[in-house]
Amino acid sequence: MLARRIPSILPAMSRTEAIEVTRIHSIAGLHASGLVQARPFRAPHHTISPSGLVGGGAPPRPGEATLANHGVLFLDELAEFQRSTLDALRQPLEDGCVTIVRGQRALVFPTRFMLVAATNPCPCGFAGVGDRCRCGEADLRRHSRRLSGPLLDRMDLLINVERPTEQELRGPAQTSSARARERVAHARERQRFRLAGCAARCNGEMDARVVRRHVTLEEAAERALARAYTVGALSARGRHRVLRVAQTIADLAGHGRVTHADLLTALSLRQRGDADATLAA
Repeated sequence: MLARRIPSILPAMSRTEAIEVTRIHSIAGLHASGLVQARPFRAPHHTISPSGLVGGGAPPRPGEATLANHGVLFLDELAEFQRSTLDALRQPLEDGCVTIVRGQRALVFPTRFMLVAATNPCPCGFAGVGDRCRCGEADLRRHSRRLSGPLLDRMDLLINVERPTEQELRGPAQTSSARARERVAHARERQRFRLAGCAARCNGEMDARVVRRHVTLEEAAERALARAYTVGALSARGRHRVLRVAQTIADLAGHGRVTHADLLTALSLRQRGDADATLAA
């Protein structure tokens, strides 16, 4: 449910983005006339092939990653996907495009999407819930091997979603899409102003060079980041992604400089546990 609400809080597409999405969907035979106004939301089944996810075939056609360009690609039951299919997402996530070569032809498809995925902690789904879990060690190892370290390292957030209490399920909503959209819009405006003149349009599109130029940390935040990297809690790629998330947290809070609290929050959002996980990039 949370994943399907994400398009409702994202800013409206610019005309350039709408034209690009319309062209892609027209090529794929998914759109008849007029500009596509809503951001794409794609949720392929876990039996999809690598070519169906990132593109391929003869003649080459865009895959789900390209059809989700400027929108959301949701992979439910992530651990049920073939590992080769998931690993095919590494380069599209890193570069924002995928190159398909067939015969003498090479086509480049854009893949600037937000990846959101959900997976159970074990095959039966009851790990950590009393004594209901019946999975053995071999089942748990086989389940975890589906999710490669390099793929998880390319995800900005690794969030453990605990089982809610009965009172929480019956209680009122803590926020609404309208309020969340307003916060996102204000944060995006700050990013647009800061990144004026750069190829990146938001924090999620910043490469390492742009991060070094535009992300400023308080001294305490610098020390916390250095400790996390020194003890091996972060890879070089993970360090870069933590900085982008910390800057986004600062933008949502309304201050430009990344504080110690912003940095610690960003680090906490990359921790994996035993509960159900929702993963976002």
